[in-house]
Amino acid sequence: MKKSKPFPIPVRAKYSCLKCPGYCCSYPEIEVTPRDIERLAKHVGLDYRQAEERFTKYDPGEKVRLLRHRKDNVFESTCMLFDQEKRRCTVYEARPAVCREYPDSPRCGYYDFLQFERAHQDDPEFIALT
Repeated sequence: MKKSKPFPIPVRAKYSCLKCPGYCCSYPEIEVTPRDIERLAKHVGLDYRQAEERFTKYDPGEKVRLLRHRKDNVFESTCMLFDQEKRRCTVYEARPAVCREYPDSPRCGYYDFLQFERAHQDDPEFIALT
């Protein structure tokens, strides 16, 4: 019997979201599914329709529901469920699937940008905000 190669195990990124100002939460289109809305509703103690109305908006062009945004002092806007002072998700345990899956690659775009800025600023602790 021929020995097959083991299934490749994805390598997780070597960065810490704790040092990020919420870059992924500033994406203008954060799509949510009915299951995501259900999860959010249960988490905050609302019924489905209330959560859908409060936290999402419908994009007729794309025919999808998106999380609502609000103006932010670091990025143009962030998800309305994002704590802009602590720079953390307020519903992390109930966050949408797209947020749970992020980043969907071994690298985070913000982390790459941060490394670039730290090198150019010659400051290993620099936190780039935009």
